Amino acid sequence: MEACIIVTYRCNARCHMCNTWQYPSKPQEEITPAIVEKMPTGLKFINITGGEPFLRTDLDEIVRVALTKAERLVISSNGYFTDRMVSLAQKFPNIGVRISIEGLPAANDALRGLKDGFDHGIRSLLALKALGVKDIGFGITASDRNAKDMIELYRLAESMGLEFATASTHNSYYFHKHDNKFNDPEMIAREFAKISCELLKTRRVKNWFRAYFNHGMANYVRGGKRLLPCEVGTDMFFVDPFGKVMPCNGTDTEMHMGDLTKQTFDEIWKSREADKVRAAVKDCQKACWMIGSVAPAMKKDLLTPVKWIVRQKLGLGKSGG
Repeated sequence: MEACIIVTYRCNARCHMCNTWQYPSKPQEEITPAIVEKMPTGLKFINITGGEPFLRTDLDEIVRVALTKAERLVISSNGYFTDRMVSLAQKFPNIGVRISIEGLPAANDALRGLKDGFDHGIRSLLALKALGVKDIGFGITASDRNAKDMIELYRLAESMGLEFATASTHNSYYFHKHDNKFNDPEMIAREFAKISCELLKTRRVKNWFRAYFNHGMANYVRGGKRLLPCEVGTDMFFVDPFGKVMPCNGTDTEMHMGDLTKQTFDEIWKSREADKVRAAVKDCQKACWMIGSVAPAMKKDLLTPVKWIVRQKLGLGKSGG
């Protein structure tokens, strides 16, 4: 099982695809390390996200506890607070970090609403790499405004020896956005297909599965049905800044399974409310394709992506997406 902890809704960025910054949580209301302690052990993966996690002054204590719960931990950030990131990585060199970069410098700074945001992000990546942190990379949330920067960012990541992640704009209660849309979905899908082709050409097996993920991104943007079943609330869960346990952050309205400030995790996970949420997930028609739900699905059903990879490797020139 995998988990995502949303440690704050506070954010210093003003992203075009997300209005979370307009609805910040109050520091005194946000979950404490003691709440993270109530999460189950033996998790495969934990993602710590926000808002901007590095606005938390006690992030190191949250990370300290979370590392006892999972085999791998990655923090998602906009990369602005380089000194804080370096300080945390010095304490916990085995953490992973993913920094959001929304395009080349002008596009990134405009879409993120952060002056010199690209510079801060790259500086943070270089500083973490110099420390010897191995699990680092950056990623883009594609839209009509930045999709054509994806291939350059991928090549930049390759040249720097960093991981490269992709996503697309979504609408949900979490983003406080319901008007994100693709004006030219075919153009965006083609850009995802380019990334998919590039990943298939490499010798890294992990990249081939990333190629499948980007194939799924192209399919999502085109309005296709989800390629693998979504089992959020079963294979993975989210914890929000107030301790509420949820299946994911992609729904139009919040779906709570329980409250870690009042219940144990087992009480929540085995509750009738959790069963109702899982039933709602099965009926969900959003067809989201986000790495948090897709990664566990690919691990559960390896055969489907493997078959696609084999077909593409045998006839790479025909189709990458």
